[in-house]
Amino acid sequence: MSVVAQEPTPESVWAFLQETARQMRETDREIKTLGQEIKEAKNLFTTQWGKLIESLVEGRLIELLNRRNIPVYDTSTRVKGNRDGRPYEFDIIAHDGDRIVIVEVKTTLRPDDVRKFIDKLRDAKRLMPRYRDSIIHGAVAWLRADAGADEMAMNRKLFSIRAVGDSARILNALDFKPGTF
Repeated sequence: MSVVAQEPTPESVWAFLQETARQMRETDREIKTLGQEIKEAKNLFTTQWGKLIESLVEGRLIELLNRRNIPVYDTSTRVKGNRDGRPYEFDIIAHDGDRIVIVEVKTTLRPDDVRKFIDKLRDAKRLMPRYRDSIIHGAVAWLRADAGADEMAMNRKLFSIRAVGDSARILNALDFKPGTF
């Protein structure tokens, strides 16, 4: 049996090119859709993971701070707002009448997170005028710390709270004196 090769015609080449272009457009569309789905899944995972860590910390926060002679009595989570065109969000705020402790929660705490959080603390009274007469302390809560970020936080007068298992604990020495922001 012999196979006879047929010379392509301009029409067949054109049809082939059009079909290839159509398939490429379809592949591009599928890749964009897949990319969007991956982004949405990542955001969902990150958000849910962050909420889990916040819950672990918030569940014990009053007890932990009370043990450190900061008699907080309630907490607010995900405090959001916008003042003077500047949006803000604080993960947890623990209240003690004239004092508050603002907690930044991170799955992985990095040195840059500590620096940025201290800047947020310095702006807290401007961003949330209801606390302008309050003493503000800061805390970072984390599951994992990179590059000595946990020690950096303590050196910068922040409470360093590690989420462990189904709870959390403060790593600072018992005689630690938190900074005021």
